[in-house]
Amino acid sequence: MRSANLLNDFAFKYVFGEDCKEANDALKSLLTVFLERKVNHVVVKNSEIVKDFSKMKSPRLDLLVEFDDQTTVDLEMQLRQTKDNLPIRFSYYLARLHGSQELEGKYYGELKETIVLVFFNVNLIDNNRMCNTFTLRNEDGLSFVEESQDRMKLRTVEMAKLDVNKPLEEMNEQEKMIYYFLNCHKGMEDSKIKAMIESDGVIQMLEKRVETISDDGWKKIIEDFQKLHENEERMELQLEIEEAHKQVEEAHKQVEDANKQVEQKNQEIKQMIQLMLTNGMSLEFISKSLSKSEDEIRDLLR
Repeated sequence: MRSANLLNDFAFKYVFGEDCKEANDALKSLLTVFLERKVNHVVVKNSEIVKDFSKMKSPRLDLLVEFDDQTTVDLEMQLRQTKDNLPIRFSYYLARLHGSQELEGKYYGELKETIVLVFFNVNLIDNNRMCNTFTLRNEDGLSFVEESQDRMKLRTVEMAKLDVNKPLEEMNEQEKMIYYFLNCHKGMEDSKIKAMIESDGVIQMLEKRVETISDDGWKKIIEDFQKLHENEERMELQLEIEEAHKQVEEAHKQVEDANKQVEQKNQEIKQMIQLMLTNGMSLEFISKSLSKSEDEIRDLLR
């Protein structure tokens, strides 16, 4: 069993994003299958592999892809097995991508389509579809703009929803490709992988890309990948610690503010009591008027 695993975002970016014809063909096949539209020409705008981990606050190994009609796709393999903040994160990616277009001196109608296409291996959306597309709609599902004019789309692929026991002949192209992503590390030892490699042109293309990862090269990718995510987790932990400190400081401040308010209120009551005593009112009368015991009033006057 080989170590190559396309759930590794370094490997995913290498297989689909390297600056070569084979990777570009594999990328076009991937986009055709999962965007369900014919893709004839794409350019990867960030084909370089990230190497400097120490300065990265929130490392992302996405592929920024531009079609010949200038549609831009942010393609990601989200490895981390968590639901934490994924919807917020993906909507932020889409907003940032759409807002990155240069519009000075242009009409809004000239904005190009932007798509975030993200693969992840958890169940996040409450339906049975592995692939879901999200656009701007209201509570009743009414589109904010006409479908032909909708420039922003979020396309999610929940790989965990794949029925891995489904017979190969019953799988569609999306299911086959996801099965390959999940199990390509098994190679020919997996009967379905073996059958797809022998009969499916797209999978054959992906297999050739995976095979280009040498043992030494893959070891380096794994090491880099581990450094990247260790750094990410370390920085996330530091942010969590800093946030906890902020919350403690805020709690202390709230307690201090509350104590000051109590002290201020007590001073106001004390002044009121002193004024009432000066005007000849008895302690008993003051006690009843303020709903406080005489001992409490004496304590306030000390």
